[in-house]
Amino acid sequence: MKSMLHLKFIALYIIFGFLCLFTTATLTTQLVENRLMEDTSETLYREATLIASDYLPSYFTDDSSLYAVQAQLAAMRLYLDASLWFVDSTGTMITSSNIENTSAPEAIEEFNPAEIGGSQYISGTYHGYFKEDVITVMAPVTQSFYTKGYLLIHSPVASVEQRCASIMHPVYISLGVIYLLSFIFLLGVHFIVYRPVKKISEAAQQYALGNLDYEIPVATHDEVGYLSASLNYMAAQLKDMDDYQKKIVANVSHDFRSPLTSIKGYVEAMADGTIPPEMYGKYLNIILFETERLTDLTRDLLTLNEFDTKELLLSKAEFDIQDVIKSTAESFEAVCTPKHISIELLLMPGTILVYADKRKIQQVLYNLIDNAIKFSENGSPVTIEVTLKNDKAFISIKDQGIGIPRKEQNKIWERFYKSDLSRGKDKKGTGLGLSIVKEIIQAHNEHINVISTEGVGTEFIFSLSRVG
Repeated sequence: MKSMLHLKFIALYIIFGFLCLFTTATLTTQLVENRLMEDTSETLYREATLIASDYLPSYFTDDSSLYAVQAQLAAMRLYLDASLWFVDSTGTMITSSNIENTSAPEAIEEFNPAEIGGSQYISGTYHGYFKEDVITVMAPVTQSFYTKGYLLIHSPVASVEQRCASIMHPVYISLGVIYLLSFIFLLGVHFIVYRPVKKISEAAQQYALGNLDYEIPVATHDEVGYLSASLNYMAAQLKDMDDYQKKIVANVSHDFRSPLTSIKGYVEAMADGTIPPEMYGKYLNIILFETERLTDLTRDLLTLNEFDTKELLLSKAEFDIQDVIKSTAESFEAVCTPKHISIELLLMPGTILVYADKRKIQQVLYNLIDNAIKFSENGSPVTIEVTLKNDKAFISIKDQGIGIPRKEQNKIWERFYKSDLSRGKDKKGTGLGLSIVKEIIQAHNEHINVISTEGVGTEFIFSLSRVG
């Protein structure tokens, strides 16, 4: 099965050569022979007409002797390599000049001057007088507007066949050269098309078996090379996606396993009496905390899945972004009070209308403010500022917390990623908050950037389209 395409090319090549040879040997040979027959008959008829009109009429006026006529016919026999018969109107032979191995009858039996009809010539043995086929033309000899006789010229068909064979010989040589050239073309198809296609087919089988590390070794700069590069790129993307999915499964399993293990352990300890009843309140709060972690993780995964399925429909409308910032910031009062963290709002005068999905933008603000408070030192401020530039509104959330190391700033958008500095402070976090933020902002065709210095603080800035 692997060599079927190769065998098909070879079979087509052999069939092509056979058809070319067969067509040349039959159709081409017949066409050339027919053309030569017509050319020969035209030449013979033209010569017959010339002799019948210029030389033979004088025989019937006694201006020319029979000997002179015989000499003229003998000369034309040598010139045309054909037999010439001069007969009267009834078919009785007056004189003739014949080529070797032929003879003329005393009279042509059943002579019919109209037997040629509308054709210029007839072919055959002419009433059986010749042992081989001849081309026969006939021209009337007229005197005083009366037909006194006829001149018949018989040329062997074998001479035409010999001429045809001499013409076809170089044709067969040319055909052989063309067939050899087509073999070179077949080799070109083999190396330029078949072998790369075979490699691509092998790569497809490897990909189907799950071997995404297989790389197609084709480096041509044509459509086949472009296809190979595209397949290599596709395999690399599939491999990255496969690795990414494995990483997500591992992270989700880890994040689910930890709280479930804690919950299971505390419940079993309470059930078997290891934890006394007077300590139930403390450990129930721990169980509640772990349950909330599972709830947050599940909610964030569902949110990201909503983006991944490409079915997210943004319910865009006009709203005042500053009102949303105020209401979102107020919801963190209970969280800020124990840590003595203040939220400072630097807003623009009046109303700043933007066109976006209000609920999604609230989620963005909530996640960013929650992160800012979570990683801020006690007693430090969190600043939220609104600025305008052209048709955009820029919202900044800035803290004075632990900051993000420069080498990790490009990784914070990855799902489940937590920096080494954040792990000690973010016990409940799932590592999905910033991924959700970026997905929402990108769904709005907007941008979000981060500016951070380790030990100084972090600032997130995102844009929204203004109205008016």
